[in-house]
Amino acid sequence: MFTKAQVTEALKENFGFDTFKGNQEQIIMNLLEGKDSFVLMPTGGGKSLCYQLPSLMLDGTAIVISPLIALMKNQVDAMRNFSEEDGVAHFINSSLTKVAIDQVKSDILAGKTKLLYVAPESLTKEENVEFLKQVKISFYAIDEAHCISEWGHDFRPEYRRIRPIINDIGVAPIIALTATATPKVQHDIQKNLEILNATQFKSSFNRSNLYYEVRQKTKDVDREIIRYIKSQPGKSGIIYCLSRKKVEELAAHLQANDISALPYHAGMDSVTRTQTQDAFLLEDIEVIVATIAFGMGIDKPDVRYVIHYDIPKSLEGYYQETGRAGRDGGEGECITFYTNKDLQKLEKFTQGKLISEQEISKQLLLETAAYAESSVCRRKLLLHYFGEEYTQENCHNCDNCLHPKKQVEAKELLALTIEAIIALKEKFKAEYVIDVLKGKESNEILSYKHNELEVFASAEDEDDKTLNAVIRQALIAGYIDKNIETYGLLKVTEAGHKFLKKPVSFKIVKDNDFEESEEEIQIKGGGACAVDPMLYSILKDLRKKIAKELKLPPYVIFQDVSIEAMATTYPITMEELKNIPRVGAGKAQRYGQEFIDVIKRHCEENEIERPEDMRVRTVPNKSKLKISIIQSIDRQVRLDDIASEKNLDYSELLTELETIVMSGTKINLDYFIREMLDDDEVEDIFGYFKETDKDDLDEALKELGGDYDEDDIRLVRIKFLSEMGN
Repeated sequence: MFTKAQVTEALKENFGFDTFKGNQEQIIMNLLEGKDSFVLMPTGGGKSLCYQLPSLMLDGTAIVISPLIALMKNQVDAMRNFSEEDGVAHFINSSLTKVAIDQVKSDILAGKTKLLYVAPESLTKEENVEFLKQVKISFYAIDEAHCISEWGHDFRPEYRRIRPIINDIGVAPIIALTATATPKVQHDIQKNLEILNATQFKSSFNRSNLYYEVRQKTKDVDREIIRYIKSQPGKSGIIYCLSRKKVEELAAHLQANDISALPYHAGMDSVTRTQTQDAFLLEDIEVIVATIAFGMGIDKPDVRYVIHYDIPKSLEGYYQETGRAGRDGGEGECITFYTNKDLQKLEKFTQGKLISEQEISKQLLLETAAYAESSVCRRKLLLHYFGEEYTQENCHNCDNCLHPKKQVEAKELLALTIEAIIALKEKFKAEYVIDVLKGKESNEILSYKHNELEVFASAEDEDDKTLNAVIRQALIAGYIDKNIETYGLLKVTEAGHKFLKKPVSFKIVKDNDFEESEEEIQIKGGGACAVDPMLYSILKDLRKKIAKELKLPPYVIFQDVSIEAMATTYPITMEELKNIPRVGAGKAQRYGQEFIDVIKRHCEENEIERPEDMRVRTVPNKSKLKISIIQSIDRQVRLDDIASEKNLDYSELLTELETIVMSGTKINLDYFIREMLDDDEVEDIFGYFKETDKDDLDEALKELGGDYDEDDIRLVRIKFLSEMGN
């Protein structure tokens, strides 16, 4: 039996700390007393110490079951730094050779090893089970224990097999640790590990030093991220993307803009991943662009910002990933880019899974959407999700609290919502309840005859966004409840029934609007929408002058969309001009200098301060498809054969070719055109484009369509644009 004084002394002797953090001491004492423990502690709370210190104090070897090889290496290195004996900590996983595994086993049998990290897959191997039966096990620590639950954000089926393996190796106390778990997931973990009577230690989920913000995700998201990073010089940051491809692209984009960044994802070989991780820890680079494979157990306390390029699949994942910021208690900014389209993509990923798994994924996504779209304090929403009440009205450290929206009275709408849930016998989800309140006559509603209910269409004048806000904020207020085990069916609580009998004021803030309006989409896509109309007019005049001198239609020089972009972003170097839409290196060199000179003079004369984010350099889009098409044309392969080989329609291939020549690359299609049209026909179409000042295919079809089909006209137009414009 150990005393508290002995434990504090061991802490000082082994780790150099004078005091424990939070409830570490109680957790360690519980484990030393041989009792099972369930530990719920946010990232940065000091979970690792809760099993590292007891392992050094107890006889035998502690088995730590951990999901990631990178995490194991990081923890083993840390333990060896605290000890004179390298064999004090080891790991067994697929990255080790047979010789290395034999050395690990030798150290364990010699009594040198106090901590052995294993992946669940390695634990289940028969030879490892047989070996561990010979070893005195002090206790089992299951790290990242949320992986056990299919309701968690990172469910791993092999975690479900841990308890039977423990029974086979030899029973010892169990400590399960996780940084993110809803009440449902907590119960699932304890039930599966057969530790329902474990002592529970729950720390607050509130990380008061973290700032939370959700931004509209637009086409310029890369530009916005680069601008943000440049406003944080010398600070470490992590950017999370869902796809490996985006990780690679964004890292390249950051590097092109003189930001020291590297990509990290599971598709890389382990040596590269380790080197990248070490470079980040040693501050050789400032930014890691990663999939969620990065960060579990990474002990870097001074990450100052975490950016989510894509909305995560669950709030547990979001909380854990944002939790990697500000672990030293200093500032940590958590910025997420959100558009509803990303959720639709994520839903597609679940197709093909079991129906129950699809439903679970959908509910987790809906919770994430609710968090992103809500105008309520983000801290309050997060803590409510994890079963913790946050009583302050304003946290002063999230976008919604720093820019609060006006509250509106929703007492009557809440009463209607509660009445609808009761009338529907508490058997439907939020979307269905809203459809009933709005009076939508869907097939489902008609089949259940819910259109005959008194509450049907009782809120038909309200929009979905308002009714969603009522339901989301009623959940936080405790008037209704959502049972995730039944995939999000709404129930009315005791407080909700009391409210119905005696309504009181219920004020809500309407949800944020993250949908792009048609007007915004038009502006982003161009269409006489230059920020600087005066410059736009000057540049159009310049284009007209050059076109007249060269006896070319103006659009051959630069298209309208390019002129608009110039009058918006003010490019004043050749490099910047190349980044303008449909201006490649060829066009920039051929026509660009005069435009650059005019723009520079305009900026100086009008004292225009060019927006910083417009100076972002982009990585050339060396699309494999485009390069491959150009190479095939150089070899004079027939266009219909190229289309077939690239799995494109002929029309789609022509679109690719149009993009290629419009951005300034010259291609020669004469070998194919001669097969399709005779010289007079080519001259006729070519002459039309030379005479007209409109780059309008519909107009060309009207003029020439009687004699030629659309593909022929497009083919010669590509020849014209290539020869005259490039």
